Amino acid sequence: MRALTARPDLEIRIRAGHGGLDRTVRWAHVTELHDPVRWLRGGELVLTVGLNVGATEAEQRAYVARLDTAGCAGLGFALDTWLTEIPPAMVDEAEQRNMPLLSVEGNTPFIAIVEAVAEHYATEQLRLQGKMLTAQDAMVRSALRTGLPGVVTELTKAVAGEALLLDQNGLTTHSVPGGEHPWHSTVRSAVVLDGDRPRGMSILADGDATILLQSLRAGGSTLGWLALRCSSPASAPTRMLTNHAASLLTMHLLRSRDARRLHHRARAPLLRLLVTDRTAGASAARLLTLPPPPFEVVHLATDRPDTLVDQVVDALADVMGSGPALDRAALCALDDGVLVVLPESRTRPRLGELLFTDLAARPEGPRAAGACQARGSAYLADAANRARRIAASGPGYRHAADTEAWSLLRDSLPAEASEEFQQTVLGALREHDARNGTELVATLRSYLEHNCGIEATARALGVHRNTLRARLRTAERVMGRSLDVPRHRLELWAALALDAGSAPGP
Repeated sequence: MRALTARPDLEIRIRAGHGGLDRTVRWAHVTELHDPVRWLRGGELVLTVGLNVGATEAEQRAYVARLDTAGCAGLGFALDTWLTEIPPAMVDEAEQRNMPLLSVEGNTPFIAIVEAVAEHYATEQLRLQGKMLTAQDAMVRSALRTGLPGVVTELTKAVAGEALLLDQNGLTTHSVPGGEHPWHSTVRSAVVLDGDRPRGMSILADGDATILLQSLRAGGSTLGWLALRCSSPASAPTRMLTNHAASLLTMHLLRSRDARRLHHRARAPLLRLLVTDRTAGASAARLLTLPPPPFEVVHLATDRPDTLVDQVVDALADVMGSGPALDRAALCALDDGVLVVLPESRTRPRLGELLFTDLAARPEGPRAAGACQARGSAYLADAANRARRIAASGPGYRHAADTEAWSLLRDSLPAEASEEFQQTVLGALREHDARNGTELVATLRSYLEHNCGIEATARALGVHRNTLRARLRTAERVMGRSLDVPRHRLELWAALALDAGSAPGP
């Protein structure tokens, strides 16, 4: 009302109700009905020449009261057509109700006021559209420049609100303003992490504020959630900007996910070569960048390893977050599962257990996971076989260090003592392998793993029985120990176990 009455070209004079000039005019409506309320929706500036406003003071007051009760923005009179002045009772009633009462002066026709209201909303609509386009452009530029945080920040600037971005597990990825806020718990309680998940946009109440919760989905899977908190009911432009931000965030998350999958697919053949081909494994190890040793080697048992690989990549991002550690992790599909090489962690639960827990809750997740430690890339093949055997021992996640008494003895040894013992038993063998390109250490490990059986060991190594016997005789000569002596076999077993981080043997 204030903006409308301030226009000099309309020649409008305020006769009463100055306190109500902040009322919003939704439309201007001309009527001469005695009771037009049933045809009104609220927010109208009613325009009349006064034909049916009532003949008595009581009727005139009742006319003003009906319009005010109906939520009208104000009442305007055109004088000298039917009335020469506005009835004093109506002026007094309007003043008491803070309802603007206007007189249209001069030669201003009612249609000019109707057009002025329409023009105001058309101009406001153009302004809002311009503001939306500016905000959308800012979000796109921020998406290219700074990624997820930039999009969320620009959204909050455009709507003067607060925002929270959650990953697919309901964990905070980014918030504006930063830190944890009480309304975040309202959002998390609305995000169902298992079972049916929210689709599209939902509206949550937070006292007098409104929260828009938008799921970020692509290809039938939820990548995360965007929540926007506004201090007032969310307008249509606010909802449209939230949808735009959600689209940008979804594309960014989808692109990041696809890039991670492509990265790990490219590395998978090298890891597969490293653990299945001892001849080419050394070359593969030089090409494959892994986390700093020692590693946690995990075998995820499944009948559909090729299907599980992409899920493992996605779950790794949830468990490890983004960064160099995620890029250095390696995985590949094997015949009976997916092999994953992770950085070893002293904290509990281990990364492998967190990974298995995440995957086991998904459709077609792994039925079991076996894990063990490998001290370096040279021991990955043995560790992979050991992890596979552990996974076959039963459902759930099992780590060799948690299931073997050997780990208690190993962990009680000081590092210096362990290294000295290994060097005493294996030093000559290592030097021989390095100097002559032989694989005496690996041969002895396989020999012990297969219960000192010649047939089984030769088959596992892919060599003839006589070749294996020759290697064993060479190993005995180099290390100065006989494999027929139980104490010598025990020392060798312990040294190999300390060297690889897990005990050889079935």
